[in-house]
Amino acid sequence: MVLRLALALAVSAAGAWAQETPQAFTGARILPISGPAIETGTLVVQGGKIVAVGADVAVPADAERHDASGKIIMPGLVDTHSHVGGVEGGDRSAPIQPSVRSLDSINVRDASFQKAQAGGITTANIMPGSGHLLSGQTTYVKYRDGKTIDDLLLYNDDGSPAGGIKMANGTNSRRDPPFPGTRAKSAALIREKFVQAQEYRDKIERAEGDPEKLPERNLELEALAAALAGERVVHFHTHRHDDIMTVLRLAEEFNFPVVLQHVSDARFVAEEIAAAEAPASLILIDSPGGKIEAKDNTFENGAALERAGALVGFHTDDGVTDSRLFRRMAALAVRAGMSRQAALEGLTLAGARMLRLEDRVGSLEVGKDADFIVLDGDPLSVYSRILETWVDGEKVFDRSDPKDLLYAEGGYGASYDQSLHVHGFSEE
Repeated sequence: MVLRLALALAVSAAGAWAQETPQAFTGARILPISGPAIETGTLVVQGGKIVAVGADVAVPADAERHDASGKIIMPGLVDTHSHVGGVEGGDRSAPIQPSVRSLDSINVRDASFQKAQAGGITTANIMPGSGHLLSGQTTYVKYRDGKTIDDLLLYNDDGSPAGGIKMANGTNSRRDPPFPGTRAKSAALIREKFVQAQEYRDKIERAEGDPEKLPERNLELEALAAALAGERVVHFHTHRHDDIMTVLRLAEEFNFPVVLQHVSDARFVAEEIAAAEAPASLILIDSPGGKIEAKDNTFENGAALERAGALVGFHTDDGVTDSRLFRRMAALAVRAGMSRQAALEGLTLAGARMLRLEDRVGSLEVGKDADFIVLDGDPLSVYSRILETWVDGEKVFDRSDPKDLLYAEGGYGASYDQSLHVHGFSEE
């Protein structure tokens, strides 16, 4: 009963963001992503949803009109891997901590949210870090303007906050005991934990609801059992080709849904990734560094995965890549041979599919959430600027507003307003 009430309140709260007066954007070049571009189109949103989009759209008489002539409208961007809000995960007590929830550590007052809005991102997967084999549960959010994390959450059908599980292999999670010291030991520890989760799941099934037979509740195994049941996607930080293959091996062995994150060596095993039907979310940077296993990360990964038939998306890993530069990643992939359509999908619909939110976001279609951005030029051009960002039919970023412009163009102080900044001074 309490859960149902919470869900009802969450739905009600979501409605508070929704604009009841119809909003009509006319004369724009519209990129629906799910279909061909509309050269001179109209987008109508109301109640937080898209109610009409096309070249011949009747504008409601009571609509507030926005002349978007000469501008481009496309879906809000979907970031499958971010660390905004000062998010935290597991501590140093153990390498695998599935019961840790990232949503319990996210500070929505952090300016990184406004910075992401300025970058046109409307939906994101906020994840704990990759210094563990499993650092906790991720949180799927809308970049609404909110007072608490609850205002930003996306919910599952049962009323629980939507999210996945963050896992990692390679060098990040290797350190002194109790953490693993080798790649082989890393895989062994993961395998042992999933076997325990299988046994926990089987005991629950055999109990058939009998409280006398049910095992003692275990929050760690409960979270992993959700992954085994396909209810939580495992977002797996992995770089080197052999680490990628280890992830694919584990996902097949335990039949959990996986999204490969980073995949610096993707082009070396693109066929294997596609054959496993494992989506891949890329980070493309023009200044590689930080770890030896990412040294071969190149712009060609997107094209190689597209040719192989894999689902390809992008992510910021903010603050590894600034959320305001997210579009640039798709442009770099196109420069290296990826098709323009696949690159635009990688910023939007592909990411939505990876988060299992494609029925709500990622494209401009009637019935989907009214999440979109307005640009003054081609979305893959570094000279184009995002003028407005809308989430659930509400404008959350307006470049013409001086406060928002600060987040779009400001430096370190504007982006990290939760940190203490000491400025030099002169006695003169």
